[in-house]
Amino acid sequence: MKNKKIIALLLIIAMGLSLYACSKAEGEIENNDPVADETDRPEKHPDSLTIAIESEPTTLNPYDHAAVTSGYMNQMTYNRLFRIDTATLEPVPDLCDTYENVDELTWLFKIKEGVKFHDGTVMTADDVKASMEYARQFTSSNKYTSFWQAIEVVDPLTVRVVTNTPYALILNDLAANGNTILPKHLIDEGNDFNQNPIGSGPYKFVEWTLGDHVTFVKNDEYFDAEHMPSITNVVWRVIPEGSSRTIALETGEVDLVIDVDTTDSRRLMDNEKLGLVEKEGTRMNFMGVNTERAPFNNADFRKAVTAAIDREAVLTVAANGHGTVALSPNPQVYRGSSSENTVSYDVEQAKAYLAASGVSPEDAVFTCITYTDATRRTAEVIQSYLMEIGITMNIESMDFAAYLSNMLDGNFDAVIGGFTSSDLLTYLKSLWHSGSIGASNVPRVNDPEIDALIEQAMTTLDTDRRAALMEQVCAKVNGDCLMISLYTSSVIRAYDSRLQGVDVSAAGGMLYQDLRWAE
Repeated sequence: MKNKKIIALLLIIAMGLSLYACSKAEGEIENNDPVADETDRPEKHPDSLTIAIESEPTTLNPYDHAAVTSGYMNQMTYNRLFRIDTATLEPVPDLCDTYENVDELTWLFKIKEGVKFHDGTVMTADDVKASMEYARQFTSSNKYTSFWQAIEVVDPLTVRVVTNTPYALILNDLAANGNTILPKHLIDEGNDFNQNPIGSGPYKFVEWTLGDHVTFVKNDEYFDAEHMPSITNVVWRVIPEGSSRTIALETGEVDLVIDVDTTDSRRLMDNEKLGLVEKEGTRMNFMGVNTERAPFNNADFRKAVTAAIDREAVLTVAANGHGTVALSPNPQVYRGSSSENTVSYDVEQAKAYLAASGVSPEDAVFTCITYTDATRRTAEVIQSYLMEIGITMNIESMDFAAYLSNMLDGNFDAVIGGFTSSDLLTYLKSLWHSGSIGASNVPRVNDPEIDALIEQAMTTLDTDRRAALMEQVCAKVNGDCLMISLYTSSVIRAYDSRLQGVDVSAAGGMLYQDLRWAE
């Protein structure tokens, strides 16, 4: 019966997508052929690379966003004291040369000598101090900038950072966009880092044509000789439709696809001219619900929605099975996660929760916003299952900028989204701490007990004790159904087989400066 249900959903959604394609404006690319024509596949120029992404970046300012696509752009032009290693997901030095934990509150960080910004000025400790202070002006960065109480320049290359309390995540936070290092003189001059993103990164910004592409050129004075780029020009093309990204890769219009449409993954794997890498990922895909609004301010209603959804069907339809079903909204790959109190798929139990909620069928109506084909497919599966227990979910598709704006402002009932992090504590702080409302706390949770547990974990240096505290957070979040978890997705990248250095982390991170063409 379950398989028949999934097949029926696939047929219904396929019909909907076909109707949607027929209504598209003339001139847009449609994937009507099973395989694109590759007979005239172009020779690759060793000095250029074109990367396809699904969504437009919201800004190039590293502090003023919580968007993955903007993070890709920031990685081209900026550096931080630390970065997350793609193999271990642990923070490793980047701009930092040496560091010392003097005592449980005091840290010394010495930056590398001779690092140049794109405008030719040499980085000093004054730039580090000014950047960390400036970042505090931006709400989106506050979860990474609130840990310190004082920053002091010790000498031209050294800063002393004093934390408010013992803090377990200091190196992770210093690897985040919220602690990007910018030139002090440009901060003082009021430079717009969205329009003029000057950093110390491997590439310099050239242009941004809205709705089409962002272009970068190699920074010949990049400080990291081990990761000096070999490709001169990199263009990031915005191609919203998954089938269009696939065709662009097959015909050689693009060389690397970041957001691979999972429905095309088998086709791409079978193409000998292309490469495909897939890893088990840390990204949690979910339906985020606004706990500040009725009916989602009702815990029993949230439980009813959670119990009504078959996550296996969602994974099959939305991601073509590329991923792992998730009952808890906190990734189970990390130590400290817990599946305690999770709510499984059970239609009769869902009906019982709905009855207990006291929400009438007339009031059990809400709108879910989406921004891609995959998120809309997800919503359509959920919509079908909720109808079975009398809940009406409307679906509204938006462009990414509008979607993100509504989500951050709390102007939504429910959203289909996702979140990833290199460690569980950062994940918990980002999604569940009230200090992240207006940023990554999508469900807008404001629970003093959860806040206290997270804050205690952040100040607990003993790893066993910290893991136990995180387990308590997970168990409470699970039991309250503060978010409807769906699945953790695989990380997939598709590329021209002549491209080398394609290495992606479980969190989706890559070192784009390490990409190179085979000789």
